[in-house]
Amino acid sequence: MTICIIPARGGSKRIPRKNIRPFAGRPMIEHSIRAAELSGCFDRVIVSTDDEEIAAVARAAGAEAPFLRPADLADDHATTQAVMAHALDWLAEREKLPEFVCCIYATAPFLRPEDLRDGLDKLKNSDALYAFSVTSYAFPIQRAVKITKRGRVEAFTPEYNTTRSQDLEEAFHDAGQFYWGKTTAFREGKPVFAPHSLPIILPRHRVQDIDTEEDWTRAELMYRVMTTPEGHG
Repeated sequence: MTICIIPARGGSKRIPRKNIRPFAGRPMIEHSIRAAELSGCFDRVIVSTDDEEIAAVARAAGAEAPFLRPADLADDHATTQAVMAHALDWLAEREKLPEFVCCIYATAPFLRPEDLRDGLDKLKNSDALYAFSVTSYAFPIQRAVKITKRGRVEAFTPEYNTTRSQDLEEAFHDAGQFYWGKTTAFREGKPVFAPHSLPIILPRHRVQDIDTEEDWTRAELMYRVMTTPEGHG
């Protein structure tokens, strides 16, 4: 048995109610629920929320919302690790927990079922604690610059100023879609960004943070292109 847990708090500040705001014709969270269900990986898809409306939307989309998490796990300082540990502790009091569990973000409309299957397969066939989605930076991070208090530009790593871009090591970042892990690792608070984790590499065109209205508009345009017959890939 494997379980999916989708954290979805009600108090989003920058995009109010973004977890259930309509995205491409469906509540945002429904995209994550549908991907989880279509993957065939899960016996249960559970939404962890503090909000009755989000819980109702989740149930209508086919997920469970068997509890409301406490307010101290729904503010701006609550971590994903703490939310996952709470959900797993709640389940542990009522049933036997599975060996593997997956955290899927509620704002992941580009999540694909095959990526979830790939993550579970790689985790099962390794000694890793986690397997999570990453994508590459579009520009070498070694060439990043900062703007000083005087309004001037400085290189973060000036030792690479004259290094050819093809000679610079490729860098990756969290794609913000899913995090497979051993249940014990989540409950013990083991860090995800560590050598005991595996990367599931996604193409950049299927990754988009959705934290601002500009992000939202861009994401809907990307989704529209990818879901047309000509743009699907």
